[in-house]
Amino acid sequence: MPPETQIDVRAAAQEVLRRVFGYEQFRGDQAEIVTHVASGGDALVLMPTGGGKSLCYQIPSLVRSGVGVVVSPLIALMQDQVDALRALGVRAGFLNSTQGFAERRDTEQAFLAGELDLLYLAPERLKVESTVRLLDQGEVALFAIDEAHCVSQWGHDFRPDYLLLSELHKRWPDIPRIALTATATEATRAEIATRLDLADARHFVASFDRPNIQYRIVPKNNPRRQLLDLIRTEHDGDAGIVYCLSRSSVEDTAQFLVDNGIPAVPYHAGLDNRTRAANQSRFLREDGLVVVATIAFGMGIDKPDVRFVAHLDLPKSVEGYYQETGRAGRDGLPSTAWLAYGLQDVVQQRKLIDASEGDEAHRRRLGQHLNAMLALCETVECRRGQLLNYFGQSAPECGNCDTCLTPPETWDGTVAAQKLLSTIVRLDRERNQRFGAGQIIDILLGKRTDKVTQHRHDQLSTFGIGTELKDTEWRAVVRQLLAQGLLKVEGDYGTLHLTDTSPAVLARQREVMLRRDPERAARPTRTASTSKRASVDMPSTAQPTFDRLRAWRAASAKEQGLPAYVIFHDSTLRAIAAANPTTLAELSKISGVGEAKLARYGQQVLDTLTGNTPATPNAAPSTPNAPSTPTTPAPDHPHLTSHDDTDIPLPEPPEEDY
Repeated sequence: MPPETQIDVRAAAQEVLRRVFGYEQFRGDQAEIVTHVASGGDALVLMPTGGGKSLCYQIPSLVRSGVGVVVSPLIALMQDQVDALRALGVRAGFLNSTQGFAERRDTEQAFLAGELDLLYLAPERLKVESTVRLLDQGEVALFAIDEAHCVSQWGHDFRPDYLLLSELHKRWPDIPRIALTATATEATRAEIATRLDLADARHFVASFDRPNIQYRIVPKNNPRRQLLDLIRTEHDGDAGIVYCLSRSSVEDTAQFLVDNGIPAVPYHAGLDNRTRAANQSRFLREDGLVVVATIAFGMGIDKPDVRFVAHLDLPKSVEGYYQETGRAGRDGLPSTAWLAYGLQDVVQQRKLIDASEGDEAHRRRLGQHLNAMLALCETVECRRGQLLNYFGQSAPECGNCDTCLTPPETWDGTVAAQKLLSTIVRLDRERNQRFGAGQIIDILLGKRTDKVTQHRHDQLSTFGIGTELKDTEWRAVVRQLLAQGLLKVEGDYGTLHLTDTSPAVLARQREVMLRRDPERAARPTRTASTSKRASVDMPSTAQPTFDRLRAWRAASAKEQGLPAYVIFHDSTLRAIAAANPTTLAELSKISGVGEAKLARYGQQVLDTLTGNTPATPNAAPSTPNAPSTPTTPAPDHPHLTSHDDTDIPLPEPPEEDY
């Protein structure tokens, strides 16, 4: 493309950014990506959650002639995505099985008439011949493949239906494609490029760093109480997501929070469809609600003010952990990623891998994912640096993770490892017995429990030789030996076994360095950089104004049946409160206030700033020529990451529920 044409495209994109979205400048690689795709090029984009991926296909769709077709697995969120675009004055629609015949017909007619800017589809819709014919008959500006990691069997969220998307280039070779994901290692990225036929596409890899998120991993010690302490002391009144491994744990944890005065709702695939939809809707629309969920929840959630993400169970992979924690702080304000981690997590995940379906290569791949997650948990270095290193990036010590703020000690655990491994050897060779960690630790501590005396383990030569460490410290030793591959777990009862590398430790040929968990980890404080950022966004004197704006926004959102962030993000309200504009012209200069929102909400904002009570907001009119669709989430779909269907029932995707 001639340079002068590229300049024209960039200028057009810049104008759309300002007029529609209310931003003066692109961030990072956004301008380059938008210009490349709007000019007709293919792209593979890796950008962290909250980095502005959506703009990378939304703006080219508005600049190019035709309709941008967005392929996404997130049926239950399509309505909210479309509502958010319509609030900006963008003509958007979707096609999926939540619609009745009339709604689907209206959307199809709008597409054919050129009355849409963006059309959302789930990948399963491309199985339907009528959908393919529809796309042939209309004018497609581009294909955007969101959550592109779903195509990779190496990744953490593989979805077989994404393999269909390799046909896009074959059937429509002249239409540009952009594949986007927030989570992909180099191996995953290579597989995405191969499976989607994007080998010749331009690759854009943004920094995975989320400096506003404080990463913290703590030893488990009554994890629900630890969670409650986190919320009460640091995130009182904040929206948050708590991830648990099982459905029962989700239910129990949500009830525990409610019983202790924290507004919380559960979310998992075992709940009835209406309850799931209602809880999801509440989380999106209410301030200060905590959702407790399995990892089935969260993909595509665009709620910008999630202030914390907590894990009460160990994630299976760094990719999953990164994507789940990335749902915090999408607005760039200080947020927390908190994980409680213990020995039983390691034992449980190893057992799950051994029992998983698939061949040996599949289990080995799962083991590699887990080992990387364990390395992140056990590192004595900067957690952010470890996390970025996993994705092939580097960073200096961040000063905003627990290991930077409260550096852990390391100690030579070689002798302790030898004592523990020797106990396992003696049980196996002398008694032909195998036990889990609890029994072995009791032997080392010299505890004459019923189980110890019953098996005469008090007569072993290693009985009582480990009293220099406490029970919790021995559990940390076992956990770290498992993480380093010096121990393994086998069988239904989680018995401990030596590995091929264990003899080197027993023979004093290998040193074992271990991390020492503090008795009670000091609660890290916010770094100067993140604290300053929050205060610059809004001085403390503007807090009452901000509170009034939030109250107005909540009322307006409730009236329209929209999530509050669809009207304005917290960051935009903070900027308004800090600037205190007195005219529409001044308000228009605030980042995040585009033309459509200025026309729709501008006077109400000014009235709120002056203390006048705005008129009761009326539901915003539908964008002209855009098909109308219901604004309540569809209640008849299994969960938020569920697939579309082809007018026939599809099985529910697997949920991590053990």
